[in-house]
Amino acid sequence: MAGVKLFDILKYHRNSRWIYCLLLIQLYAVDAQTDGNYVVTVADANWTLVLQDEWMIKFYAPWCPACQHLQADWESLGRQSESLGISVAWVDVTQQPGLSGRFLVTTLPTIFHAKDGNFRKYVSAWTIEDIQAYVVERKWAAVEPVPGWKSPSSLLMSGTATLFQLSVWIRQIHTHLTSTLGIPSWCSYVIFAIITLFMGQVLGLMLVLIADCIWPSRPKRIDNKTVLTVKEDVSDEEVEDILSENKRTSDLDNERERVSAEGLTDEEGQITDSCSELPPPEGAAECSMRKRNLQGLNTSEGT
Repeated sequence: MAGVKLFDILKYHRNSRWIYCLLLIQLYAVDAQTDGNYVVTVADANWTLVLQDEWMIKFYAPWCPACQHLQADWESLGRQSESLGISVAWVDVTQQPGLSGRFLVTTLPTIFHAKDGNFRKYVSAWTIEDIQAYVVERKWAAVEPVPGWKSPSSLLMSGTATLFQLSVWIRQIHTHLTSTLGIPSWCSYVIFAIITLFMGQVLGLMLVLIADCIWPSRPKRIDNKTVLTVKEDVSDEEVEDILSENKRTSDLDNERERVSAEGLTDEEGQITDSCSELPPPEGAAECSMRKRNLQGLNTSEGT
């Protein structure tokens, strides 16, 4: 009986330890969940939350000393977010490079104030008192918001975020090729160069096809010119007849031009004779007028 009781006591103590460890784990999880509710972690999947209501967003990196110095005050601001009527968030740029490109973050830490989709960069002191005064006293109203083309929700910034994500993806692939597979670095660079050239050719072909669909090429203009075509089965006599006919037509045209030129010359001589018969003032004026008309007629016929 004594052995059985001792075994029960040891079993009870062992179970008590496990229960105690489970309670500690649950309490730690509750505390972590409570702290997490104060400060919202923003990522690529949920960043659109900051487009509504009022937010204070901090961009940081774990290795940044200034970010570590600001962390305690930022958590304190998160605990006061409900009384201030705002939401407090932070973004780890090492985990979310796309958001750092979307917001054009170049220095750390960087703080943004968001109000109904309008973003303003916080440039005041980083103390908890100054941040609270920035929100309570509405100092953000005196700051010019980010232009529309630089807004995180704009098409340009969305493309920038995609480029940042692509750069991180390429770096991860390079690391996998060189570290995990043991491929030399120059081989990895050659692979990326070939892929880049291939993608450039594909994109160029797509652009050409799109341009051809939008602005199709116009057909070439063909002048209406008389072209003499000779069939293979035409005899030499028929060819000579055609050439002689064309020559006669050309001679008739030349004869007509000569006759018209002689007629104009005769008219000009008649005008000159008639001008000499008139008195000098009137004759000169009328003669010059007739010559002008004759010159205009010659020009029109020549055209």
